[in-house]
Amino acid sequence: MKLKGKAHKFGANIDTDVIIPARYLTTTDPGELGQHLMEGLGEGFATRVSPGDMLVGTTNFGCGSSREHAPLAIKGAGISCVIAQSFARIFFRNAINIGLPVLECPQAEEIEEGHLLEVDLASGEIRDITRGRMYKAVSYPPFMLEIVRAGGLVEYTRRKLSGK
Repeated sequence: MKLKGKAHKFGANIDTDVIIPARYLTTTDPGELGQHLMEGLGEGFATRVSPGDMLVGTTNFGCGSSREHAPLAIKGAGISCVIAQSFARIFFRNAINIGLPVLECPQAEEIEEGHLLEVDLASGEIRDITRGRMYKAVSYPPFMLEIVRAGGLVEYTRRKLSGK
């Protein structure tokens, strides 16, 4: 599974309140949540996102509360994956559970705003097309890759139960 998109760069400790402010927690509709993505840093970010784009952070991305609304907002805005040096554990699991790929990459801080990236989820390779560099993320175990490919834990479980 390969993804391609433009990088939107953030720093360390991007918390769930920045990703989706609490005033929008009255819905679980990914599209609606996606319209307010990153409003905690100022309005208008979601209008600069194109389908397939990627979020890039440094350390502790997704810290804060354990709400699933944060990865839902990211996915709802059309972001194809999140790359960071490290993630808050509950954010990481919530993202996988809804089918949002998140990749731990020690060199994430080297990726710059606006660079065109190509990600191979199976190998964990991240190619910075703009700069001509290759980075290696932590690869998913096969079962987690299956969950992401299925679009999340619910669909993965449905398929397993139906024998598909």
